[in-house]
Amino acid sequence: MKAKKRLSNPNKGLNGELQVPGDKSISHRSIMFGSVAEGKTVIHNFLMGEDCLSTISCFRKLGVEITVTQDEVIVYGNGWDHLKEPVDILDVGNSGTTTRLIMGILAGRPFHSVLIGDSSIAKRPMKRVTEPLKKFGTVIDGRSEGNFTPLSIRGGNLKGIHYSLPVASAQVKSALILAGLQADGVTEIVEPQQTRNHTEKMILEFGGKIEKHGDTIKVQGGQVLKGTEIYVPGDISSAAFFMVAAAIVPHSKVLLKNVGLNETRIGIVEVMKKMGASIEIVEHSKAGEPIGDILVQSSELTGIEIGGDLIPSLIDEIPVIALLATQAKGKTVIRDAEELKVKETNRIDAVVKELGKLGANIQGTEDGMVIEGKTPLHGGEVHSWGDHRIGMTLAVASLLTESDVYLEDAEAVKISYPDFFEHINQLLEHE
Repeated sequence: MKAKKRLSNPNKGLNGELQVPGDKSISHRSIMFGSVAEGKTVIHNFLMGEDCLSTISCFRKLGVEITVTQDEVIVYGNGWDHLKEPVDILDVGNSGTTTRLIMGILAGRPFHSVLIGDSSIAKRPMKRVTEPLKKFGTVIDGRSEGNFTPLSIRGGNLKGIHYSLPVASAQVKSALILAGLQADGVTEIVEPQQTRNHTEKMILEFGGKIEKHGDTIKVQGGQVLKGTEIYVPGDISSAAFFMVAAAIVPHSKVLLKNVGLNETRIGIVEVMKKMGASIEIVEHSKAGEPIGDILVQSSELTGIEIGGDLIPSLIDEIPVIALLATQAKGKTVIRDAEELKVKETNRIDAVVKELGKLGANIQGTEDGMVIEGKTPLHGGEVHSWGDHRIGMTLAVASLLTESDVYLEDAEAVKISYPDFFEHINQLLEHE
């Protein structure tokens, strides 16, 4: 059994400023695009979390030279055709992004590779990616007819396809775009809802071309990408924990510096404003990915309904939004969020069970949850379920509880935020 981390309410506000770690989605993609581009790619503010390190490990096994220093990551790309058949199995660890996106790259490579991950990855559905990749002409197999890892891929000789995504998923979309870049002809992908567009933006940064007309994305095969320089903005999904903490912990005022403000990722900002949070944003860069500073102060909150097209822009923030809702007056309803069931864990079940242990009035539904507030929270023993976002949500909750919280498997937060607990202490100790 893993040790439990004791978390105590310090009975003080969070104050000061933070630079949150680099964006996880952009860090993954920068390694992948750098690996298939021609020439050197220099990446600044790369997220040194376990998931992104899994991506580096996989591309090194594919023959790509990648150097990591304290300040930057350098990828020495030699183009698509210089990726090599891996001698070893490609281990993606706990990273769903690595698994799904690398499949799109491997689908077009004329060699055999095998993907495996941890016990969490082994439960996550992959048929949503493997089925459309088979339509391109690649050969993929795995447990349950290619729905679960381990997955075997024998790629090459792809033909462009037209495909309508059955679910709004940036990971599936990105895998198909990566395959389309290698296929003969044009690939068209239709999204049911707008999802995060980091892949599309990054293609342009690497000198490629991609078009979007309404809900349809078009990508021409046979493109040559060129190495470049990438600055990874702070991850708004990591910033979200401190945004919520500052809003609900009395006497708090927190400034989050250089956070990514991609238009497909800022649903958390819209939700917090609708709930009445004191939140200000100063945007100061629009090159590539928009970047800015976010200032949040403690304030009175009111429950709202959250659903529809807003969900893809905040799907990763829903666990901590649920915590936010426990401190808002009235009812908050979260719906249309079925995707939470196939994340690192079933996040609907995990949030309802663990916040419930701390006294939250929260009920799960088929596609979300209903939270009644404002509710005082008490201490107790809780579990991260091995999910970084559940772990960080419970840690923020402990800033409000009447007695100590004991968090099992707190180490999970290192997947996306290695310095999370140090950053909480930094804001608590700020005078």
